[in-house]
Amino acid sequence: MGYPGKNHKQYATPKRRFEKTRLEDEKRLIIDYGLRNKRELWKAQSVLRKYRAAARELVALRSGGLSTEDYQKKRDQLVNHLYRYGLVGENADVGDVLALKVEQQLDRRLQTLVLRRGFARSPKQARQFITHGHIAINGRRVTIPGYRVERAEEAEISYYGPSPLTNEVHPERSRIARAGVR
Repeated sequence: MGYPGKNHKQYATPKRRFEKTRLEDEKRLIIDYGLRNKRELWKAQSVLRKYRAAARELVALRSGGLSTEDYQKKRDQLVNHLYRYGLVGENADVGDVLALKVEQQLDRRLQTLVLRRGFARSPKQARQFITHGHIAINGRRVTIPGYRVERAEEAEISYYGPSPLTNEVHPERSRIARAGVR
């Protein structure tokens, strides 16, 4: 265990730097989700890697002779955690955890949800609204585009109270509404 005050790398870089298919996939994801750089994508992949490793460990423990109630307890903890963040359904199993894709993780970012809920016209504009403090969750300003939104918080996304965007007649609100009609 390391020193708790020390920052550690939260992602792993790819083993092969110039793999063409991986580079094309990363470029597509960065454009689709409005990511700033590949580091944000690699962080999401690392989080999923940890979830999958936990699921594989559960499968190994089950076949290794772990008692049924201990297995159920650990499985429920993992599945409930992923359900709370909206990554799996309510009746998910370990197989569903192993089938998670990076797109599902990126869909739970605040930036993506702001765009999908119609608060912005583009991923870049959603990112700008968040970093400039125009977006709130439960009335609290959130300025981190990569914030993972829980399932319970999803309905509470709104414009921040003192933000000029809360005014219905704000010119940008009408542009966003027109863009949503198309």
